[in-house]
This record gives sequence, C-alpha cells and structure tokens, in this order.
Amino acid sequence: MPAISSTIPAPSASAKTMAAPSVAPQEPATQMAQTAMTVVAEIPAAVLAGVRATLAAMDQAAVGSAEAFPFEKLTNVHFSRFVILDPAVDLNNQPIPPALVFLIDFDGSLDSFLPNLLSIAAGHLDQLFGSCQGYSTANNAARAAFLKSHMVPAGTLYVNWVGRTVAQVQQEADLQQTIEEFVDRSHGKFKSMGSRDIRTAIVQYVRAEPSLAWAREPLPPMPLSWRSRQLAEMTLIALIAIALLPLIAIILPFFIIALRMHEKTDVPSTQQPDLATLDSLAALEDHVVHNQFSAIGLVKPGPFRKITMTVVLFAVNFGTRFIWNKGNLSGVNTIHFARWVFLNDKRRLIFASNYDGSLESYMDDFIDKVGWGLNAVFSNGVGYPKTNWLIYDGSSDEQAFKDFLHTHQIPTQIWYSAYPQLTGLNLVNNAKIRAGLYGEMSEDDARVWLALL
Repeated sequence: MPAISSTIPAPSASAKTMAAPSVAPQEPATQMAQTAMTVVAEIPAAVLAGVRATLAAMDQAAVGSAEAFPFEKLTNVHFSRFVILDPAVDLNNQPIPPALVFLIDFDGSLDSFLPNLLSIAAGHLDQLFGSCQGYSTANNAARAAFLKSHMVPAGTLYVNWVGRTVAQVQQEADLQQTIEEFVDRSHGKFKSMGSRDIRTAIVQYVRAEPSLAWAREPLPPMPLSWRSRQLAEMTLIALIAIALLPLIAIILPFFIIALRMHEKTDVPSTQQPDLATLDSLAALEDHVVHNQFSAIGLVKPGPFRKITMTVVLFAVNFGTRFIWNKGNLSGVNTIHFARWVFLNDKRRLIFASNYDGSLESYMDDFIDKVGWGLNAVFSNGVGYPKTNWLIYDGSSDEQAFKDFLHTHQIPTQIWYSAYPQLTGLNLVNNAKIRAGLYGEMSEDDARVWLALL
C-alpha cells in the first residue's frame, strides 16, 4: 500500500505509485500526535541545476532502489515533499536566493524521528543539501544540527485526524479488506441471517484470525499526558484572550479603519496563468486518489499586513489544533495535511497541502465552504482578489481566485504518500468498521455498520 507518488511526468509515474507494498505491523497501533517538519535551505545559484537534476533522478528511480529517496522505509511518515523555490525578488526589488524546501508529516516527536531519518536517508540528504552553506557530512549529529537550524515553524498546521498514525491507517485498511473478503466468501450463508447475527459472525472471525490479533481490543485513546497538555494550552490561550479583551476593544476600531484603508487601495492581480505552465503542473497530478498542492506568494508591504496575517494564522492554527482536528476543516473533509509557513522574514508565505480528488474540486470546496477563511489569510498576499472587511468577497470571484492560485502554484519535485489509494473518507470508514467490532449493537445499528463494508 505505501508508495512513492511521483510528481515528475514520466511514463512510469502511475506504476510507481503501486510499488513497494508493505505489511501492516502486527503490534496494535496506538494513537500519537503528528509533527510537521519544514526545512528551508538556501541553494547556491551555481548548483541549482544540479540539485534539480538530483531530485528528478530520485523521483524517476524505481521505488526501493538505491537512487530513490527511501520514504517507504520511514514507516511513520504520512506525506512528504521536496520543492525548489526559484530565485525571486521582493517588493523592494531585493533578490531572494533559490532554496530547497523539505516538508514532511510524521507520527511522534522530532527527537525520535530525526535519528531514524538520518540512519535511513543520510546519503540522499547529503546529495540534496551537501552544497548548502553549513551542511556537514561528518556524522549524523552534524546533519541533524543543520536540519534543526534550518527548520521553520508553521504559522498554521492542519492534520485531518490528530492522533491517527500510519500504522493505524494500514492496519484498519487491512482489517476492512480482510472482513470484506470473509463476507464475500460467506455470502450464501449470510443471506438468511439478520444484521446482528452477521455482525456477530464477523466479530468471531476477527477474534479467531491470527493476523488480526491486534484488532481484538479497541484503539486506545490518546495518552492522558497529551490530552492534559492540550486542555491546559487551550485554557491558557482562552484566558489570555479574555484578559486582552479590553485592549482588543480599544484597538479594534483603529484596526477596522486601517483595514478599510488598505482594502480600498489594494490592487488585485490581472495576471493570467500560462497555459504551458498549467499543463506541466497538471501532469504532476491525478496519479493516485489524492494530490499535492504547493504555492508561494509575497506578503503585501507594510507592518499592517504582516501583523494581520500573523494574527490570522495564529487564530486559524488554534482552530485546527483544538476544533477542526477530527476529519473536518469547517466543512471540508478532503484535506489530509496542510500548512502555511512564513519565509524570508515574513516577506513570503508558502502553502502546502495534501488533498483528495482533483485540484478543481479542491478549489471549489474552499470557495463554497471556507471562502471566508481563505480571504482572511490570502487577502494579505500581493495580487489577491479584492476583499471587504477581511473575510468578504475575494474568493467569491471564482475565476479571479483560481487564476490567483494557479499563478502562485509551483511544481513539487518529489511527493510521497504512505497510502496513495485511500481517501479521507476511506480512513474514516475503516476506523468506524474497527470501532464497530466492540460492544453491543441493535439490529438497526448493525445494518448501518455492515453498510460500511
């Protein structure tokens, strides 16, 4: 099931997504928090072409070969990508050097992940970062120091279902498939049985099947220490916000006046996406059931927009951490992982997302369900369609919004998905199938549960 999902338009791209199947671990999966690592390293202009060629070679290599980046051996990684940022200039016409961005979403802590990453992929990282200033191949401690010193925190991080690990995803997919095969084999016998009796037969089969020993007990909850820390942090943020309400009440009128002044003078972009560029980006998509999206843009000039975007991303991050963390981002359930990251002293912002379906449906989902959120963030970016009161209009101009995204989209040189054939809905359904193995059910509940298979 896990595989490298190629984003380089090579003839073998689709085939590579099905390579290197893995066996789900037999130890019961436990829930744990997910971590996002973003490494941004300046690339000397003289070696930019060489780094680009190295990435292309890694991407086009067969999964599991010495040349391919060994994502499949990093068994707790959900998604990852390498993106090259080409040379650019800021709003003051100051040059921004090219950079290599390494983004990875994994289960567990950074301290436990880094040693494993370096033990498996040190040579590949040497090839990619070896020409960057400060990178050392002396030992893994030196490599880890470089990666840590070039990490950039996410302004906002979204995890579809906080706590759901790669091991859980793989085990529950195997469980669903095994149960489905059992039901198919037993179809004749089940014809004369009620839903509760069929469910009982399935439960008995799971309990007797040695390969499903891990499924005999319900998935344990997140560790108490994590839940306690989450509650404490949420409470602390809420108390600070309450304490600041008098100050906010004083500042708010001035903010609104400044906002309206900026919005009235904003100049939306009329740039049209280049058709050849769109075709090349489209060639990187739709190889598996989900896709990647990478985009970068300049933040509007002046401290007002920089502060506004920082505050908005903090507020959105609060929501993704404590509210929208169970498979639904304010009505959008197709996103697996996403992040916004400030770069270059907050002069630029990069957005990276992993989502189900096509880019067109992804953009439509955002416009229809969370357009206000898009406006609050992206209206602080140069060229965004004109907004009013921060959250209105903007993305409601559908074509202008899509043109804006397309003109800021950049190619993802390497992209990896650990479960390229599973959508977010599949993950939810598989978790419900497992949860339905425990406890008592009525006839009606059993019928609903069987419909998940």
